Amino acid sequence: MTELRRSLSRFDLTMIAVGSTIGSGIFLTPSLIAQALPSPGWIIGIWIAGGITALCGALTFAELGGMLPQAGGVYVFLSEAYGGLAGFLYGWAYFLVVNTGGIAALAIAFATYFGVFVPLSQTGLLLVAIAGIVLVTVVNILGVKAGGVFSDIFTVLKLGGIVFLVGVGIFGGSWQVTEFSQRLILPSGSLSSALTIAFVGVLWSYGGWQHATFTAAEARDPRKDVPVSLIVGAGIVVVVYVLVNIVYLLLLNPVQVAGSAHVAADAVATRLGPAGATIIALTIFISTFGTAGIYTLTAPRIYYAMAGDGVFFRSVAAVHPRFRTPARAILLQSGWAIVLILLWGTFESLISYVVFTDWIFFGLTAFSVFLFRHRRPDAVRPYATLGYPVTPAIFVAVAAWFVLNTLLQRPAESGVGLGFLALGVPVYYFWRNTGGNQP
Repeated sequence: MTELRRSLSRFDLTMIAVGSTIGSGIFLTPSLIAQALPSPGWIIGIWIAGGITALCGALTFAELGGMLPQAGGVYVFLSEAYGGLAGFLYGWAYFLVVNTGGIAALAIAFATYFGVFVPLSQTGLLLVAIAGIVLVTVVNILGVKAGGVFSDIFTVLKLGGIVFLVGVGIFGGSWQVTEFSQRLILPSGSLSSALTIAFVGVLWSYGGWQHATFTAAEARDPRKDVPVSLIVGAGIVVVVYVLVNIVYLLLLNPVQVAGSAHVAADAVATRLGPAGATIIALTIFISTFGTAGIYTLTAPRIYYAMAGDGVFFRSVAAVHPRFRTPARAILLQSGWAIVLILLWGTFESLISYVVFTDWIFFGLTAFSVFLFRHRRPDAVRPYATLGYPVTPAIFVAVAAWFVLNTLLQRPAESGVGLGFLALGVPVYYFWRNTGGNQP
């Protein structure tokens, strides 16, 4: 039987963790957060709080990644901890909407920014988005190392663009524009409501580092490299996000940040004019295109693992005999993402409805550390969660708050998400009873 090729280095995995997190969020959510919170102190504080949460999650998932270094990552953790249904529902949501919808959204985003340099009609934009998906699909089928190199290059390029942005802020910013020592001005409405709105945006921006666990079976030394990549990758993202938001507030005041639809471009344009805005547009294109490529690389390993367990199309478990990649899983995912692009007007709201399901599984995955410590005390753990049990408890608490808050604040959206999960239950039992014996 042809097996997946172990080609990914620790650097590759780290760039996957970084590149899958830094997509478009850091360029879009700061204005929404500034609308909710009126002062630099609150804005920077909420990004630091989100960073602490992300680090707690990475420190927790790192133990799981070292203990269970298999293809599919979080899918494997959930299946081992709670049974096959929990793992399947995670993969079901990821394939149906979460990851494929993310690829579709990123494709439209990078096509939109490509249009800054080459004017596009609406039809042209859709064609560029689809062509981009086809390109990253081919790259990732040709070999996991090819996909890893793609991830390395585009993540380094996007970090280079962010370093440029930070440099403009540090060396060209007007420090008098924003006094970070000013008092913490309270929002005009409810502080609790404002913090909730802002924190939700921050948590969405910090999501993605867990993708490094999906490709564990193709890492050269997964028991050591997966934990390190998660922790280092999340740490890099936290530093980047906090620095970028400081720069926004050096170049613009909170009111300007709140009113900007393109905060990064507007910030750089205050010092470098249209040329600076063009550089930022290129950075965002690179960032979104690179992240789409990483999503195309990582998530198919979940469907590959599901098929191997007999709860997905059996053919998806096939590995390309030459390139040793889950080619059919990649093709299936990309095909569905393209369908979502063509039907984007219909599916845009649907995608936002089910994103909160990701945090249901985040919380369950982090809690599984407690279960495994009890059930498998003698299991090989190359890395043990730093700060246990406080670290995972913090992450589980935040995940529970996020899910409950969404249920209370957006019952219709969360209801749709839960409905999709419920729909997956009979599908799971159908596949399990037939052994995945479908084409």
